Amino acid sequence: MTLRTDVIGRTLSITIDRPERRNAVDLATLEQFVAVLAAARTKDHRVVVISGTPPAFCSGADLTGVELGVFTDTLLAVLKGLVDLPAIVIAAVEGPALGAGVQIAAACDLRVATADSRFGVPAAKLGLAVDAWTVERVGREAGWSTARRMLLTGESFVASELLGGFVHRLGGSAEALQWAHELSGLAPLTIAAHKAALAAVAGETGTTLSAAEEIRRVAWASADAVEGRRAFAEKRPPNFTGR
Repeated sequence: MTLRTDVIGRTLSITIDRPERRNAVDLATLEQFVAVLAAARTKDHRVVVISGTPPAFCSGADLTGVELGVFTDTLLAVLKGLVDLPAIVIAAVEGPALGAGVQIAAACDLRVATADSRFGVPAAKLGLAVDAWTVERVGREAGWSTARRMLLTGESFVASELLGGFVHRLGGSAEALQWAHELSGLAPLTIAAHKAALAAVAGETGTTLSAAEEIRRVAWASADAVEGRRAFAEKRPPNFTGR
C-alpha cells in the first residue's frame, strides 16, 4: 500500500507513502486514493489532512506509468473526489508539490506549507499538458496571473511567495493537524452546505445550485443550528453532532 491512513479524533490523515519516488503517484496509488475517499464519505470525519512522507509532498506523476486515459482519468477522479467531500480538506505540504502534487493541493480546501516548500507545474518541460479542470481550479485558487506563469513557464514558487493566496498558512504537518483539530469543532452541516455552494458556483462537480440550496436548508433546520445559538447565548463552546 502506498497510502497510509490514520484517524485522529474527527480528523482523517492520508499520507502518500512512496518516499523512494519522492511520493510521485502511480496508477495504483491513485486507485487507492479513490477507494479511501469513497470510504471517507461514509464516516464522520470532520476534516481530512493530505500529506506526504518526507522529503516531499508529491513530486508529480510517476513518469514510468503515465499515459493519457486510465491514469489521467483516475487522477481527475481523485481531484473531484477531494472537492466533493463534505469535510474540510487540508493539504499539509512539506517539500516539493509539483505537477500532480500541485493538482492534489489545489483540489484541497486549505493549504498549509513550510516556507521553503515549492509549488510548480513542469508539464511544459515534459511535453505533457494538464486538463482544463485543473487549469480552472489552479487559476481560482492561486490567482490567474500566478497560474498563467506556473503553467506557461514551468517555473515553481516557494510557499512564502504564495502566502495569502494559494497558501493559507505557513507550517508543517503538525500545524496542519492542529488546525484540523480546531476546525473539527465547527458545524459539519454548515461546512457541507458551504462546500456544495462553492462547488456549484464554480461548476466543479455535479452539485447544482438548487442542490446546494437544499443542503443549506437542512443546515438551518438542524439540531446543530439550535445548539449553535443556544451555546452562543450561554457563552460556551457548541457541541455539534451533524444532525
